Amino acid sequence: MKLTNPGSVPVYTVSGPSTARPLPDWLARRRKRSAKYDAENLNNFELLQEFEFEEASNCVRVSEDGNWIMSTGTYKPQFHVHSTQELSLSFSRHTKSENTTFLLLSQDYTKSIHLQTDRSLEFHTPMGCHYEVRLPRFGRDLAYLRQNTEVLVPAVGLSADGSGLGEVFRLDLERGQFLRPWQVDVGEDEANSGLQGSIHAGAVNVAAVAEATHGLCAFGTTIGTVEFFDPRSKGRVAVLGGNDGEVTALDYAMDGLSLALGTSNGQIRIFDLRNPRPLLTKDQGMGLPIKNLIHLKTSTEERKLLSADKRIIKIWDEQSGDLWTSIEPMVDINFVTHCPDSGMILTANEGKQMHSFFIPNLGLAPRWCHFLDNLVHEMETEKPTETYDNYKFLTVPELKSLSLSHLIGKTNLLRPYMHGYFVAAKLYDQARLIANPYIWEEERAKRIKEKVEKERSSRIRGIKKVKVNQRLADKIMQKQENRAKVDPNAGVLGDARFQKVFEDEEFKVDENSYEFRALNPSTKVPGDEGYQAPRNVSDSESDDENDDDDRDESGDVVMQVSSSRAQGGRTKDTAIGSRLQKETRASKPRQADFVGEKQITFIPESKKAKQPQAPQPTKRRSDGRRSASTNTFRRL
Repeated sequence: MKLTNPGSVPVYTVSGPSTARPLPDWLARRRKRSAKYDAENLNNFELLQEFEFEEASNCVRVSEDGNWIMSTGTYKPQFHVHSTQELSLSFSRHTKSENTTFLLLSQDYTKSIHLQTDRSLEFHTPMGCHYEVRLPRFGRDLAYLRQNTEVLVPAVGLSADGSGLGEVFRLDLERGQFLRPWQVDVGEDEANSGLQGSIHAGAVNVAAVAEATHGLCAFGTTIGTVEFFDPRSKGRVAVLGGNDGEVTALDYAMDGLSLALGTSNGQIRIFDLRNPRPLLTKDQGMGLPIKNLIHLKTSTEERKLLSADKRIIKIWDEQSGDLWTSIEPMVDINFVTHCPDSGMILTANEGKQMHSFFIPNLGLAPRWCHFLDNLVHEMETEKPTETYDNYKFLTVPELKSLSLSHLIGKTNLLRPYMHGYFVAAKLYDQARLIANPYIWEEERAKRIKEKVEKERSSRIRGIKKVKVNQRLADKIMQKQENRAKVDPNAGVLGDARFQKVFEDEEFKVDENSYEFRALNPSTKVPGDEGYQAPRNVSDSESDDENDDDDRDESGDVVMQVSSSRAQGGRTKDTAIGSRLQKETRASKPRQADFVGEKQITFIPESKKAKQPQAPQPTKRRSDGRRSASTNTFRRL
């Protein structure tokens, strides 16, 4: 898959040719074998097996049940039937002449009618060509009246009865015979009035039937008029004229009240059947005849209009007329169809392969290729690469850093463009690896870091926006996150009784007030970075700060007899000995203010471990006399 149109409405090319003319078979097979294990082609996939023709394709349609796709092409003239459930070619069948257009008469592929270029109509079934009938003149289009089982064939030239009118042939499939044709004004052939089917003869170019609504049949002519016929009265009911150029495309809207027509000079007009003036006029911009018009509806029920000539496909907003998105293939377009209730568009074109485009904003992928939704989601999450068509743009300083500046002007590996050069992506990777051998390890570490950060960002974090007391709401959400159960509408935040706390300005918490600081000593108030909690608040702060306040200028511990200080409040009840034992560092002497009647000072002893002294030997009498005392402990 390739992102064709990276705008606000992206378009993905699922399959289709990249060149105007196909390669020879022997060269295509050789390239396919050589590119089989190429790293660039490992992620490619084939949506439908053999969704192509030898030379070009003429028409493609999807069955009503969505299980079959029939397409016609050349050379040799043939048509293919693909099974969407198997994603493969079901069968192919050759015909005697090239196909102009065809219709599927049943909900699947089993009954189809083909208009051939040799003035014949062929009816095909799974067993083969069921019947063939010859037309009086060349046909331009096909339409089917399901209620009357009639096939309508707009034809070229004037009728043979001398009325000077064109004809729309009617074939009754139930009775198996032609009915009286409808006559449509296509002008007079002044140069060759006696000949039928001359080069500049008038013709009925296209037909459209409002099958789901009122059933009116519309026919566009070469003189720029649209004539409406009612199948019930078998006659003309209205004529819409005043269009520049031939009418080459017609399509009814889903409600049957709106009709879109395209002309041979690239003009698109949308009419309301109740008003002869166009509601909207747009220009395709190429000056080429409009080949197809399709009314679409997005997943959000927005009405769009698809218009296609042989160069470009454009999708317009039906209400405002703004261009929604566009698709410009590399080859000429012959026919465009839309898979119902999806964002998939199929085209028959002059290239060997037929195109498949996927527009996610238009709708989901069809059920037979639902995996495209996951692929598109992965492509949208990936970061866009800096390479363009397998090339990397580098400036001259970047070339010098990679030691590639000696190639400037000496080889075609560097393609000059503006202020730099385009370098082949493979050459750039090799040069970067030589310049920095550890680039792969750095890239691996970078991707691991991105993956870890992505997992961190995917965690659920509660965010509750309120008018006042935002910090209080964040604190409540933080507590919920610590409990691994985040609900912005639970607890105080979701209780209607406390709703005014977060909406009314009168309930706003003043974080600069003394009461707030006393109750929240560890909270830092914005704009007061040097703020410290009051010393008279009993909390769980370190006792070292209290010990520093209880020393005099000499560094001695001072015991306060009074129970109050200069600012008032109650001091922490700590014994003098315990405060002395916790003292581990020398404090800076300072003068403390005390309020009391007396103070007691003392010098604490050093905390150094005292060295154990060896026991002194007992002195014995050396005069040789014996002690007369019977107390044994006196001699210890």
